[in-house]
Amino acid sequence: MFGKGLVAISSLALLGVAPPSTDAERMAAASKDILGACGDRDGWSDPAPPAHVHGRTWYVGTCGITVLLIETSAGLVLIDTGPADAAPHLLANVRALGFDPRQIKWVLMTHEHFDHVGGMAEILRVTGARLLTGTGAAEVMRSGKPAADDPQLSWLAKEPPMEPVKVSRVLPHRGTLRVGDTRFTLHANPTHSPGSTSWTWRTCDGGKCLTIAYADSNGTSSTGDYKFSHHPERVEEARHGLRVMESLPCDLLVTPHPGQSALLERLSGQEPLIKPRACIEYSASGSMRLADRLAKEAEGK
Repeated sequence: MFGKGLVAISSLALLGVAPPSTDAERMAAASKDILGACGDRDGWSDPAPPAHVHGRTWYVGTCGITVLLIETSAGLVLIDTGPADAAPHLLANVRALGFDPRQIKWVLMTHEHFDHVGGMAEILRVTGARLLTGTGAAEVMRSGKPAADDPQLSWLAKEPPMEPVKVSRVLPHRGTLRVGDTRFTLHANPTHSPGSTSWTWRTCDGGKCLTIAYADSNGTSSTGDYKFSHHPERVEEARHGLRVMESLPCDLLVTPHPGQSALLERLSGQEPLIKPRACIEYSASGSMRLADRLAKEAEGK
């Protein structure tokens, strides 16, 4: 479905037919059933069609990785890029909605793992955009090498390093970036990784305004022989991050893997898009998994 849609859009361009440019045309170009388009595919690089989230926020990621595109009065903002081999799909989705990728002025990010930002170097090259990170992720993005204190280091170290990129700006916890009429607030929540970051911003649709919370992963994953019980400082950082996510302004929850919040189901109308207490419940599920993990480590499992 997705491939045929892109072929059709490319064919229209060759015929001189203008790509989507109005809100109505963009809505028509966006999938109404991204869940059906992905089917049982949820791979990080499995192509998905673009979809509308709310207001001027669009889903341009894959079936397994969320990437968001936000329109502002001063250009576009992108959050995350997906893995390196998904960059062409992301750019195709941006164009399918009628946008020139060079309109992207800033790229923001959730956390510094290759499945979410491995395509950063290519996206920055194509768009000319600037990268903004939180303090915990900046050095990883500059070097392309995983952080030495990342609980998933043994897995990350086996993968090809990410291409180093220039970090144009670094924000602290609760720092803000204003792009035209939209203000993005950074929330440092080092639960999943040392540089984990969530973002919030306001978006309006037909007079109804909401705060979108792009909350980073709530899981405390590790690989190799890493045990959280041997790193009490890391446990406290993870708990702090979960408290941050619990307190996010959160009318509409989005997560880095769509399956973490039934996002594709919600974008396809199979479940309510807006769920009360979504961020509170998301944080609570992460806290339960962390407690279970620590209990198993204590039992020697």
